[in-house]
Amino acid sequence: MSGLMCRHPTLGRAPTLGWGGGATFAGVPYPTKLLNDYETVALDLHPHWWHFAEPGLALVASIVFGIVMLSVDAAQWLKYVALALIVGSAVWLGIRYIQYATTNFVITSDRVIFRTGFVAKRGIEIPLERVNSVHFNQGIFERLIGAGDLLIESGGEIGQQRFTDIKDPDKVQNLIHSQMELNDARMRHGTGGADLSAQLERLEGLRDRGTLSPEEFDAQKRRLLEG
Repeated sequence: MSGLMCRHPTLGRAPTLGWGGGATFAGVPYPTKLLNDYETVALDLHPHWWHFAEPGLALVASIVFGIVMLSVDAAQWLKYVALALIVGSAVWLGIRYIQYATTNFVITSDRVIFRTGFVAKRGIEIPLERVNSVHFNQGIFERLIGAGDLLIESGGEIGQQRFTDIKDPDKVQNLIHSQMELNDARMRHGTGGADLSAQLERLEGLRDRGTLSPEEFDAQKRRLLEG
């Protein structure tokens, strides 16, 4: 496992992502200049901490190996090997960090976006209105570390997209469904969509502050969406 993977028949395999909980590191946010008018970001993900597991373990093992070689006064060439392993593992970890910082899995009010790359960039966008279904799966180990897989099925040329090792994939699934519902309401209300979005955001704020109960929030949200 190496974090969130996006599999696409033409894009191949892309670096991994995870929910922004647990261990977090500084990363580059998704550029706001790439958003459409009235489009808002609901979630911006960087790789799950498991993205660093392989190079991190390799670095620790190489350091332990180097300490052992020094403590037993091993042959000089073994010390050079230990040093090379430490440097190589550190470089590997640095490359993973660059991948982490420059990889975004974003859910907006209009799209699901995967974007990766430092110099040469690549990515994929799935309009919410094209999403047919969203499924998640968690194995035993993935439940222990709070990760899982997300499969998005969509119409058109995009087809199926599998993103692996997402933190709390059930919450990501629910968020995508929520944004699909809001996007559908905006399309049905036409130019009133921006006002509807603002009203829903205010309702969510009241719910989060405890002013509205979840039942009251759901009832008022339903009334807004039904127009």
